[in-house]
Amino acid sequence: MASRDFYATLGVPRGASPEEIQRAYRKLARTYHPDVNKDPGAEERFKDVAEAYAVLADAEQRRRYDAFGEDFRRVPPDMDPETWSRINAAGRSGEGRGRGEGRRRGTASGTRFRTAGSPDIDLESLFGNLFGGAGGGWAGPAPGADQEAELDLSVEEAYTGGRRTVTLASPDGPRTLTVTIPPGVTDGQRIRLAGQGGSGAAGATAGDLYLVVRLIPHPRYRVSGRDITAELPLSPWEAALGTSVAIDTPGGEAKVRVPRGTSSGRRLRLRGRGLPNPRGRPGDLYAEASIKVPARLSADERRLFEQLATTSTFDPRSQ
Repeated sequence: MASRDFYATLGVPRGASPEEIQRAYRKLARTYHPDVNKDPGAEERFKDVAEAYAVLADAEQRRRYDAFGEDFRRVPPDMDPETWSRINAAGRSGEGRGRGEGRRRGTASGTRFRTAGSPDIDLESLFGNLFGGAGGGWAGPAPGADQEAELDLSVEEAYTGGRRTVTLASPDGPRTLTVTIPPGVTDGQRIRLAGQGGSGAAGATAGDLYLVVRLIPHPRYRVSGRDITAELPLSPWEAALGTSVAIDTPGGEAKVRVPRGTSSGRRLRLRGRGLPNPRGRPGDLYAEASIKVPARLSADERRLFEQLATTSTFDPRSQ
């Protein structure tokens, strides 16, 4: 595999913090995601970005990449460069081949996902006398590790659910999976893909892959749990006199009854119009009033506002 600079791919310095790496990835992922960018080459660019993030977002994978460069995928966890050089030398001289090569391919050492809650692996038992141990034999089947990866969704996608094709990095290069997203998934919720995690060794079962949902910031909606807040623009007369207006929600248009005397910041609750909940009560949608005034007034509007100003005794600063 050709050597690539994952830091350059994400456009971050080598000393970038995890937060800087995540922000760079999310920005690039939204730009090049095949669902939103139909330009030729966008999908390949997205795959490169996903691969770079999968490595650099994992502290251990990043450490190994920094230490070993393009060889990092072949290096087992916690191995120092000197030991790796000795193993390579043994491989070139014919030692440790055959079963040893199969064992290296069977471990989770090449994964570029976070390992989800699995204990440390005893490398001596996995590699036997490749490390100079006395046993020299294969320790038996080892189940694959559970893994995690983030799945960016819009609020609309989280609301409706459905089938989604996602491209993820893996030890053997990017892979594409079809994921069923249940309606009403929330930020931080995990979607389990059985058997799609790390490969098992010696015929053991593979681990599971957990996709952690991350809701993309939306220009109109703010989400808290299953509740959604949306701005409700109102004219001064609508707020003062009361009215019924339409508002867009992730589930379609809804009607909001605006009481008389509504001020900016007042939250009007629409029960059950938040994110669905297949196992219980759905969230609510809150229409947050925001009073707008005309940027330019016609002659009649100016006259009426001036008449109101001389007639009304209302003082908003005394409230």
